[in-house]
Amino acid sequence: MKSTPKSRDHHHENQDRIEKLDRKLAELGVRIKDEDSRKVTDEVFDEVTLLALYKLVNKKIITSLGGSISTGKEANVFSASKKNETGEEIGAAVKIYRLRTGNFTTMSDYIIGDPRFSNIRRTHKDIIFAWTKKEYSNLSRTREAGIPCPEPYAFDRNILIMQFLGEGIIPYPQMRQLLPKTPEETYEDAIGIIRDLYQKARLVHGDLSEYNILTGPNGLIVIDMAQAVTPEHPKAYNFLFRDIKNINRFFAPKCKTIDEHELFRTIVGEEFFEI
Repeated sequence: MKSTPKSRDHHHENQDRIEKLDRKLAELGVRIKDEDSRKVTDEVFDEVTLLALYKLVNKKIITSLGGSISTGKEANVFSASKKNETGEEIGAAVKIYRLRTGNFTTMSDYIIGDPRFSNIRRTHKDIIFAWTKKEYSNLSRTREAGIPCPEPYAFDRNILIMQFLGEGIIPYPQMRQLLPKTPEETYEDAIGIIRDLYQKARLVHGDLSEYNILTGPNGLIVIDMAQAVTPEHPKAYNFLFRDIKNINRFFAPKCKTIDEHELFRTIVGEEFFEI
């Protein structure tokens, strides 16, 4: 198909934008290491995100940005480098919530009703900034309770910097890809995560499944904590019951599972009634 002057202009505009973006990122000391990263720059790195990234680089929180680790419904995760207390470069993960395509409605369900975020204005951008802060806060709370999860390092606007979970440059597998122990033992550990989150961290994950539990060298690690709510949230019990059902659904073909209502009673100490 022959390109029209208009389509050529659009192509040049796009090229100029990408080159300008590359220069800006290079000025920040951020290295785009591979093609994967370049493909997503267009939808991820807008002006607001660049400003947040600039601040994080300026504070020496990250030193370089690498390839794409994953692309989720709401965010892109990139590998990165940061310096530890002794000045040694270590791996990190940079999670960038997309401002243009973030699912505002879904996010609102989890934020509105969470007493920790009662003063948030309900604009698209404010919800996404609160979402990022919420994940940082939930990860901190989870780690303080002694539950394995990535260590959060910093956040700014729609960017969260956290510990990279993997060997070398290879991320740890999801639980669906590899069970750390027998199905029976892993099931017990997965239910243990739900119980400990509720009883020790006073959190309900709200979106738990075989996709956001990783298998590390010492067992299961819970990730993707942005939507987690406190028990005071009006839908906390519904979210908790759904987490239990998701884990039961995954393990049912592999081993004997415990009735969802019985598990809910054991964790919460009362019956589950849907609202």
